[in-house]
Amino acid sequence: MRRKDREITDINEILSIVKKCDVCRVALFNKEYPYIVPLNFGSSYDPDCLELYFHCANEGLKLDLINENNHVAFEMDCSHRLVTGETACEYTMEFESVCGEGIIEVLNTEEKRAALVLLMKQYSDAESFQFQESVLDRVTALKLKVQNINGKRLVKK
Repeated sequence: MRRKDREITDINEILSIVKKCDVCRVALFNKEYPYIVPLNFGSSYDPDCLELYFHCANEGLKLDLINENNHVAFEMDCSHRLVTGETACEYTMEFESVCGEGIIEVLNTEEKRAALVLLMKQYSDAESFQFQESVLDRVTALKLKVQNINGKRLVKK
């Protein structure tokens, strides 16, 4: 990272940014151009691994691309605040962001419910969640096992 003064290396700080974000953008390989899609997500972390969870329809371009190449990149950001100045060159934007790469996979039926619970916990403080079986059958759950991650922050004093 070029701007080492903005780099975040502490995993706990990175995880706190993940918790603040409400959208994760996932980039997939699609022949000539990358395919990037904004997704709602959930996460889990143990000392060895951060995993991100997503849901989607049971068919579509995203799943086709994952089946061809499951190496992906991701990005999420939050805490945006415009900082103005006397001149245009003094304007900047405060932010916090997390970027990385990993391997994404389709989860089996047994793993799907747990993944969807983690996704819901990103957006709700509820302790439990009810899912309609008919809806679960129409949803695919995905897990991204993060292999590389970095954080970045700009906060003006």
